Amino acid sequence: MLKKIQLTTSTRNELVDITSIVENEVKSASIETGSVIVYCPHTTAGITINENADPDVKRDMIRRFDEIYPWHHEEDRHEEGNTAAHMKASTVGASQHLIVTDGKLLLGTWQGIYFCEFDGPRERTFYVKVQSSL
Repeated sequence: MLKKIQLTTSTRNELVDITSIVENEVKSASIETGSVIVYCPHTTAGITINENADPDVKRDMIRRFDEIYPWHHEEDRHEEGNTAAHMKASTVGASQHLIVTDGKLLLGTWQGIYFCEFDGPRERTFYVKVQSSL
């Protein structure tokens, strides 16, 4: 099962918790064991798994990304001016592969799945592929 999901981001840098969306896709697939791939088809956004209990983690991650990849750098040549967004997306990665067991995502106690926006606000798409293990 492959599902295309749309979302709207509201700021340039934003980590959107999509855990419940992915969990709903697993539930809809009615599988007991298998895996899920969450994929982002954008070059200035990505998918990550990280802590979802303390909102300061998201803020700190965005701040540290901005420190490492400042929006304006005198030597950047990319015409669109969003080289920092490309760097952040490459660092995070375009996808995550998760395990499904007993009909549920296998995530750590504090883990959540995030759509990482680095060039917003924008209308975005991501895909969820649920696969059963026989």
